[in-house]
Amino acid sequence: MDWRAVIDSTPALWQGLQVTLQLCVIAALCSLLGGALLAFLNRKANAFWRPILMLYSGLTLGLPLLVVIYLLYFVLPDYGISLSSPVVGISALTLYYSPYVAGVIRAAMQAIPTGQREACRTLGLSPLRTLFDVLLPQALPQMLSPLVGLLIGLIKDSALLSVVSVSEFMYAAKQAISETYAPLEIYLAVAVTYWVINTLIDTLARYVERRMTRYRQPAIK
Repeated sequence: MDWRAVIDSTPALWQGLQVTLQLCVIAALCSLLGGALLAFLNRKANAFWRPILMLYSGLTLGLPLLVVIYLLYFVLPDYGISLSSPVVGISALTLYYSPYVAGVIRAAMQAIPTGQREACRTLGLSPLRTLFDVLLPQALPQMLSPLVGLLIGLIKDSALLSVVSVSEFMYAAKQAISETYAPLEIYLAVAVTYWVINTLIDTLARYVERRMTRYRQPAIK
């Protein structure tokens, strides 16, 4: 195995990894906001908007991410809408993951007993104080694990953006392979990098979850 090919390609791979991390951070934040908005609209929407929201969620959940990317990159220009490759990547990831995030938020909020909301209204708490002081502190520990799973999936799926020439990690790896003719070494380095990143995220999330749920653990006498 020629590891010098990996060493020589490190600057290009590092630049591609930086692009991947930037795109994933932006897409994750947009997906979180989009999922929260979808969860709110699904709860408050009237009879006209609810079927539209359900149709969007159903279509997105039923399509592969690659199809969403192709639709945004190749089909929208036929209707006069041309987006740059990075914008297509962020938009595709956001559109694809927002319904999943909405499902996680909805499930966590529905797990909280209705009586707590009624008690908050009886005490005269505003909706915002009820949300931030009572509901979210209980829902966040339940949301953390599935949201981290979605984040890891988003990072892995970002590799698909190379098909529309987004200069992210996998695209940089393909370029490096075309120059070094060392696919085994380059792809192995890419695989290890993805594994390390996702393992670190999972480990950090488990630590945060333990800290957030300390009150559930019985005291040691």
